[in-house]
Amino acid sequence: MKKTGFVLFLLMFLVMMVGVQDRAAAAPGSVQIVLDGNELKVSKDTKVTNVNGSTMVPFRVIGENLGFGVKWEQKSQKVLINKGSKSIELVVNDKTATVNGKKMTLDNPPLLQNNIVVVPVRFVSEQMGIQVSWDGANQTVYLTTNPQPPKTDSGTGAGNGDVPVADPSPGTQPSGGTSTTEPGEVSDPSVTVPPVTGNAVISGISFSENRLMIASQGGTVTPKVFTMSGPDRIVVDLPNTAFSPDFLGGSSNVAGNQGQLDVTGYPDLKNIRYSLFSSSPSTVRIVLDLSAPKAYSVYSDPSTSGLIIVDLNNSTTPTNPVGGSGKKIVVIDAGHGNQDPGTIGYSKTKEKDFNLAVALKVGQLLEKEPNIDFVLTRSDDTFLKLEERARIANDLNADVFVSIHANSGPIAASGSETYYQRDASKALANVMHKYLVKATGLPDRGVKYGNYHVIRETKMPAVLLEVGYLSNPKDEAALFSESLQNSIAQGIVNGIKEYLGVQ
Repeated sequence: MKKTGFVLFLLMFLVMMVGVQDRAAAAPGSVQIVLDGNELKVSKDTKVTNVNGSTMVPFRVIGENLGFGVKWEQKSQKVLINKGSKSIELVVNDKTATVNGKKMTLDNPPLLQNNIVVVPVRFVSEQMGIQVSWDGANQTVYLTTNPQPPKTDSGTGAGNGDVPVADPSPGTQPSGGTSTTEPGEVSDPSVTVPPVTGNAVISGISFSENRLMIASQGGTVTPKVFTMSGPDRIVVDLPNTAFSPDFLGGSSNVAGNQGQLDVTGYPDLKNIRYSLFSSSPSTVRIVLDLSAPKAYSVYSDPSTSGLIIVDLNNSTTPTNPVGGSGKKIVVIDAGHGNQDPGTIGYSKTKEKDFNLAVALKVGQLLEKEPNIDFVLTRSDDTFLKLEERARIANDLNADVFVSIHANSGPIAASGSETYYQRDASKALANVMHKYLVKATGLPDRGVKYGNYHVIRETKMPAVLLEVGYLSNPKDEAALFSESLQNSIAQGIVNGIKEYLGVQ
């Protein structure tokens, strides 16, 4: 390792913490580093600390053991790392990195703090082919230089909701299969432990009407729900589960994968976080950060195992919290989401954004209907597989299912269409289309048969609305106007009410 200037700058891995504020800062020297099963010796003058919720691990010790070449250019503030044919160039406070001459974007730039350069662990480790695992309970970083490649079960594929399974190298797994963070917390998102699999997979998480909805497939899920204080939160543990590949958007299914739902308009709730919390057994954890202690009820039907609901509206016995007191159940489905943008409009708008905007407005109107209980399949920019959208409606025994979409075609194509698949849905389609055309003022393209999954696999009357053409600049401009979206939402509600005979 090369020294320059008056001091050898320590390159350190930054284990990033996103959205998790509960973990206590680690004391200097409290973090251990394990390389291929062997603990590295850290000298007393090399401190391992936690800075602003991030664990700082000295790269000098790791680099010397791995044989990296490291150079610090003080004048240009550049960090140069090389190993074999791989070279990485990082610049302090710059989110652009260069890997073998190719520009890449960092989530967080290198920083210079008290003559110490810190760099993001995920980026450097992935580029150098090193697997990094974090055991929060034991404050240990595990490094594996030759991790086993993931492999899938024979005869299955990600398209069936299967989760990659790996054969981890000895010494890379935190001892005893411990969870990756303190009890009640969501694990660190920037590091990984070997991929794991459970009997079931979580394919969707949504929050609407003060209810958390969790969609699963592939096996029976028995949730363990409990509260914690300091701060107040509800914790939902789902043993023997992992995330579906589609839910993760192609990311590896590994402990440490973390995300959050941004929720607004719910006074009881500050935030929702989720992660693959434990590797043995594989456990998905969802944390609802509360504004104050809150009673809740849980609905989970083992016979279907497709839907779990945590209801913050009441604390009654755990029965289905949707559709009580004779209310009609309506499921509103905003098509596409997250990595699936749907069609791209004439001016680069995204269908998923239009679909969600209208669905949320429909939800706001349905909140005012005393005889209707409704559920949104998604209430933010998340992804649900088509079968999960249908399963939510089926598990709820919904009375009506409405999927909201926007169309694409030749630039001259314009107008509104309504699709049904089963004869039992045709009456609903006729009513919904009448109000849709009136609301949009666009050309009437009629009620049509369509063999779409969400209206084919649902058991109740179901329709898919193609509100207008984003490929047409005039349609697109209209569909993204607030006034027309309000009109469309009101038309959808009016159609639902007429069909259900609800006053």
